[in-house]
Amino acid sequence: MFNVILFEPEIPPNTGNIIRLCVNTGSKLHLIRPYGFDLSSKNLRRAGLDYLDLANVIEHNSFDSCHKSLAKTRIFAATTKATTNYANCDFKKNDSFIFGPETRGLPDKILNSKKIEKKIRIPMVKNNRSLNLSNSVSIIIYEAWRHLDFQTGS
Repeated sequence: MFNVILFEPEIPPNTGNIIRLCVNTGSKLHLIRPYGFDLSSKNLRRAGLDYLDLANVIEHNSFDSCHKSLAKTRIFAATTKATTNYANCDFKKNDSFIFGPETRGLPDKILNSKKIEKKIRIPMVKNNRSLNLSNSVSIIIYEAWRHLDFQTGS
């Protein structure tokens, strides 16, 4: 359905929650190394429950490697630095969404890459840093899925 891309995720429970989200929305999860944890981490498994075995998780060594594997999908970069509200986008099946590490967000090299279709943001009260990563992914994936009337399958 969609591709969720986590660039250098740091916190196992966030990734575990996102694994559950991906399984429940029919999305693929792309993880770009290095991670701030081991994929066999107890915290990751606890948050992911039994969904880890059901998830379609693809690991990559770089953003470029991930991009190549996605062929011609549009990539939206979620960042607090964007001016475009995620709710004002027209999402389509197979769109991809990239999210940065919890403590520092996406690097400028990715944000300014020609491989990024659009930078999008989730509105928040002024002077706050950011939302939790797994919450942010949930908000955007469910909005994108809503654009498809919550259809599943091919």
